[in-house]
Amino acid sequence: MKLQDLKAYEIVEDREIKDLNSQGVVLRHKKSGARICLLLNDDENKVFYIAFRTPPVNSTGLTHILEHSVLCGSKEFPIKDPFIELVKGSLNTFLNAITYPDKTVYPIASCNDKDYQNLMHVYLDAVFRPNIYQYREIFCQEGWHYELEHPEDDLKISGVVYSEMKGAFSSSDDLLEREILNSLYPDTAYRFESGGDPKKIPDLSYEEFLDFHSKYYHPSNSYIYLYGNLDAVEKLKWLDEYYLSGYKTDDFDTEIHLQKAFDHPLRVEKKYSVSSQDSERDKTYLSYNWSVGDILDQKQYLAFETLDYALLSSQGAPLKQALLDAGIGKDIQGGYDNSIRQPLFSVIAKNSNIEKLDEFQQIIQDTLKNQVKQGINKEALLASVNHGEFRFREADFGNYPKGLMFGLQALDSWLYDDSKVFIHLEPLETYRFLREQMETGYFEGLIQKYLLDNPHVSVVTMEPERGLNAKEEKELSDKLQAYKNSLSEAEILELTAFTKHLKEYQEQPNAPLDLEKIPMLSRKDLQPAPEPLNNQVLDLGKTTMIWHDIPANGIVYLDLMFDAGHIPEELVSYLGVLKLLLGYLDTEDYTYTELANEVNLHTGGIHNCITVLADAKDADKYHAKFEVRISALKEKLEKAMELTESMLFATKFDDKKRLGELLAQIKSSLQSDLSESGHLASATRALSYYQPRSRFADLTTGIDFYKLVDRLETCFEDEVQDLKEKLQLLMRMLFRPEKLLISVTCDESGRIEAEKQVRRIEKRFYTDPIEDRPWVVSCTRKNEGFMDASQVQYVSLAGSYRDAGFSYTGAFHVLKTILSYDYLWLNIRVKGGAYGAASAFLRTGDAYFTSYRDPHLKNTLEVYKKTAEFLKSFHASERDMTKYVIGTISSLDTPLNPKAKGRRSLLAYLSGLTPEMMAEERREVIEASVEDIRALAAPVEAAVKNENICVIGNEDKIKQEQSVFDNILPLL
Repeated sequence: MKLQDLKAYEIVEDREIKDLNSQGVVLRHKKSGARICLLLNDDENKVFYIAFRTPPVNSTGLTHILEHSVLCGSKEFPIKDPFIELVKGSLNTFLNAITYPDKTVYPIASCNDKDYQNLMHVYLDAVFRPNIYQYREIFCQEGWHYELEHPEDDLKISGVVYSEMKGAFSSSDDLLEREILNSLYPDTAYRFESGGDPKKIPDLSYEEFLDFHSKYYHPSNSYIYLYGNLDAVEKLKWLDEYYLSGYKTDDFDTEIHLQKAFDHPLRVEKKYSVSSQDSERDKTYLSYNWSVGDILDQKQYLAFETLDYALLSSQGAPLKQALLDAGIGKDIQGGYDNSIRQPLFSVIAKNSNIEKLDEFQQIIQDTLKNQVKQGINKEALLASVNHGEFRFREADFGNYPKGLMFGLQALDSWLYDDSKVFIHLEPLETYRFLREQMETGYFEGLIQKYLLDNPHVSVVTMEPERGLNAKEEKELSDKLQAYKNSLSEAEILELTAFTKHLKEYQEQPNAPLDLEKIPMLSRKDLQPAPEPLNNQVLDLGKTTMIWHDIPANGIVYLDLMFDAGHIPEELVSYLGVLKLLLGYLDTEDYTYTELANEVNLHTGGIHNCITVLADAKDADKYHAKFEVRISALKEKLEKAMELTESMLFATKFDDKKRLGELLAQIKSSLQSDLSESGHLASATRALSYYQPRSRFADLTTGIDFYKLVDRLETCFEDEVQDLKEKLQLLMRMLFRPEKLLISVTCDESGRIEAEKQVRRIEKRFYTDPIEDRPWVVSCTRKNEGFMDASQVQYVSLAGSYRDAGFSYTGAFHVLKTILSYDYLWLNIRVKGGAYGAASAFLRTGDAYFTSYRDPHLKNTLEVYKKTAEFLKSFHASERDMTKYVIGTISSLDTPLNPKAKGRRSLLAYLSGLTPEMMAEERREVIEASVEDIRALAAPVEAAVKNENICVIGNEDKIKQEQSVFDNILPLL
């Protein structure tokens, strides 16, 4: 049967999408009105999503809470959390749900066709037939509820989304982003916070929640996407028979309406919280924001990305540099956002002061006028176009399947116009067009029309206020107390009864028969052997090359890896500074602006990173590498190596002004990272109290590294000369032939070219005598609480099970799955209201637990400490154990692109991980039993007893729990 023979559908469009080597088909389900898009090709990583247009009607987070809630059981799969059962027991390569400002998307991906079908089935039943109508508890758990365990307790508000958004609203960068969007589109759905404003979330009623689902979660309002190597006829027949045929077309308006253009700029003033110990000086955000056209303009969609690079985002870009030169802010950010109906362009000065607002606006206007008059730097424009096309052809989206990213990109137009599904999936012609416009004044015309002559502007400022969060928490506490005081004794008892009931509901196990309704694979469906490694060790005389013979569409991925294990302790943190400065300073051959443009013009990127790896055979050893990673087409590799050579051997550190600018930008970026990814920073810090490898990582990327950058930036005049000398010394210590290891991922012709280019620069390596002494790491348990202005916590605990005599086994991988989606999920997320929690058990004998956007602190540590108790009495049926094993293998078998395949093989080589060790670990995973998991209680108990604790979070909460810590410090 062919697609044309499917009577339930009409084909709206059917054609080749050449840029993706795919067949693109758009269909409409006749009875229900559902929209369907197919992208059919030979990709085995199949993707499906169903999306709904969900413009929010207020800021209660209704769409976000609904996204969470529909995945908490459905008619055919009535268990409380089928999403988690799928994570535990499927071979998915992606599984999530995402709330956007105007849509909600439920995507899955899998390479296994049976698994793909199972995932589709559970997700479609979830969105169309959820249990939210039967169980108000779902709404209370995922959204919000009053919590009162005893009549005499203080009344609280709890809920997963409530906690998540308290964390999200603790990020000043995210707050500004929301205010900008709200300010530019005040008469549309974008004036509301789709994720939910914590102050507004408790205004959402259960009835309003249900009404929204009944209206918006209908096939007539749906967008269904299938991608990859699949039987489209089979899937569409099933989709019709099981779901769509049960609905009739419903005509209701969910259109995302356009904002009428402003007559004049809008001014918005907001405050954000900093800790009580933080200065309010140099902490203001200034932003200038434009609404720029229509996302359905295929050329402008990419043209403004090009302008973003040329005007603002690139090193030395005129808007950025003019504002830095004038001292308006210490970091200039912003850019183009084309993910909404009317895209926007922003210029943001971070770490500024409100009295500089007028000058900020004037400099922006003057700079833009000058760009129109004198013309934009053509090299910058071309560099941006070339780099954008390289990224498109490479299709490297990290952990996200490329089929999913193409599907989300289709929604950028499909959501607003059913006739323009594919316009953003065929960019190559637009890139050709943009190249042709370099000398025509096209880009200058865009500046004139959309930035200079456009009154649809908002000027949004955010000033810091010490203790604002504490003040608002006090107001909330008083409000809750007043509400409690207004309740009768019977109503208070009703609240305590419901609190108890909700916890009992959360703890109640699913009925075995209901669990068995979740489709799953068997252990026989699992590949018994891990993916093979691809390492060919080649002797180049002065150094060694590891060649990963993996075709990469003509791209060569070349890594220059320099051993950093010999760097003395006083210089280790400066490695992190060097990593972030190389490529952003003048060299003897290029200004930093020219260098950035040349890199983007000729390569897919040249990036520095620091990698710290444990030794797989000796846990006391680790391998530290300073890496320079190069991506380039084979024919461009010579130019890429020329640019790399200039960075490594001709960088100039004598531009004091530029060094100061970069340090301020690095500090600003680190502040955001520490506040928003506190689970990673706190886990690394907790491990660093006793583990040399993590101590190295903390010094080069974590909290200790931030302390160095803060000192360098704050005391710049006193530090700059010493900084220059240390950086120059580090380069002489690193970039030496005896320290170099080369990794290359490509075909043979690319490998030959890579070898040729590496040999060409060998003469530039440093060879003068240096003192070469290994760093002797000193670790000290500190148990720190780092206070910031956040409303939530990131709670980490770490320890060693190896020190107690226990060894690593593959069963630890399965344990991680069990804890993440059972024990920790139930106790920290479901009952505790945190957004998430995780654990890890490493081959080195180290273990850690960490939580994310967590309203608790001490309670969470108690949950960690009781893990062994849970394991001692652990019980699971054979079906459950199989589910855990499948979910574990899924996490190990994520499909990899050529670059990632090469990287996997390289890291195994560096750490000494052999195919035999990997095969043994996989066997231990696949054969894991209940007894194997119970046996892990003792090593987990040993690790937890170490009590290496680090918490990042709310200053009042940390002070309240000060007995947990040896040291309490401000984070920033």
